[in-house]
Amino acid sequence: MSDVQTWIKETVTGTPVVLFMKGTAQFPQCGFSGRAIQILKECGMENVTTVNVLDDPAVRQGIKDFSNWPTIPQLYVNGEFIGGSDIMNEMFESGALKTLLNA
Repeated sequence: MSDVQTWIKETVTGTPVVLFMKGTAQFPQCGFSGRAIQILKECGMENVTTVNVLDDPAVRQGIKDFSNWPTIPQLYVNGEFIGGSDIMNEMFESGALKTLLNA
C-alpha cells in the first residue's frame, strides 16, 4: 500500500465525517463540492473535516483508487464510503443522510 493510500485510510477511519472535495468548505472549487458542503450544513454538520484534492495530485488520484469511485467529492462517515454529491443529494432528500450523520 502506498503512502497516499495509507494516509487516506488513516484519514477516513480516524475522522467521523470527512469530505474529499475540490477546494475548501469556505471556497469550494466546483459546483458538486459546493453542493456537498451545503447538504452537510443542512444536516447540521458545522465542522466537517474536508480534504482539498486540488492541493495534491497524488491524493486526488489516490482517493479515486481507494474508493474505486471516479469522481470527487467523496463522503466518508465512520470509515465507510457513502458516495458522491448525487448519492448525498438522494440520501439528503430521503432523510437518510441526516439520520446517518446524527447516529
